[in-house]
Amino acid sequence: MTRPFGTTLAAALFAAMPALAQEAAAPALPAPPEPPAQTQAQDDLSTLMIHAPWPRPLPLSDGRAGLSDRVSFEVGDTPVYGTLALPPDGPAPTVLLLHGFTGDRDELDIAGTGEGVFRRTARLLAEAGYASLRIDFRGSGESTQGFGFADTTFESQIADAQAALDWLAADDRSAGPLYLIGWSQGGLVAATLAGRGADLEAVALWAAVADPQITFATLFGPKTLEQGVLSDAPTSVALPWGAEITLNQPFFEGVLDADPLAEIARYDGPLFVAQGSEDATVDPAQAEMWLKAHDGPQELWLREMDHTFDAYQGPERLDDMVSATVAFFDMLGAP
Repeated sequence: MTRPFGTTLAAALFAAMPALAQEAAAPALPAPPEPPAQTQAQDDLSTLMIHAPWPRPLPLSDGRAGLSDRVSFEVGDTPVYGTLALPPDGPAPTVLLLHGFTGDRDELDIAGTGEGVFRRTARLLAEAGYASLRIDFRGSGESTQGFGFADTTFESQIADAQAALDWLAADDRSAGPLYLIGWSQGGLVAATLAGRGADLEAVALWAAVADPQITFATLFGPKTLEQGVLSDAPTSVALPWGAEITLNQPFFEGVLDADPLAEIARYDGPLFVAQGSEDATVDPAQAEMWLKAHDGPQELWLREMDHTFDAYQGPERLDDMVSATVAFFDMLGAP
């Protein structure tokens, strides 16, 4: 790394955390009509809960999920694997699902269902008439041939997601507009793709990372983040949920360099932001940061749930969130 670092990281992290949290807590959307806006607490995100006026209840087990195919394409001579899930009635508008940090294309298991968060989401989307492609970013899941997890960066994932969009645009099973759903770090990737001009009908950010410095300083600890930036050698990271991973220096440099809010500011298309008020991984205030940065049609869906959409308790919150996301996509005229 050639740019000076010194004490910049520590100062930025410790000085910025309270200021950013306080700034991000100010609402960017008008409050719902009842109670009157002037009575709403300025630092309470729950006052911004929006209930879509076009509810779309989803079938959960009617057998109309169609077929799923394992697919692959290459990015830099490295294969990226994914699953294309299709509705039963032929080519359809398609949603690209982007998983989170240390996740994979099926995502974590939901209690009592035998499904992962994204596997279930893909089925629900198919039942609602949308195709979907969920991929393993290089270094994750099945996409590890010649590319280990330690090599992953934000930019490598952005390249994977753009390649997936290109693959979908050329596949005749995908018809009409393309949509993005990004969860957590996948939301950062989705916002960056949108801001860099990807041809998208709409973007949905689920508990998405708006401020990577704050998020990863909290996740890793400031000292580990600083070590990762300064060290040419791989850095081991102990995660709060007990896992231990290794990452190379470019990942940590990306944490400092990435500006997903500036990226989403260049996107003026429809934006759906879902956030849990009990999220201990991505501060709920980051939902407001997305909304303030974005200039275009947008909706906030806030519920009392954690970063996993309460998946360890069952599928209810996830199902509600998928239904709200589909309702937002439907508003745009598809499928």
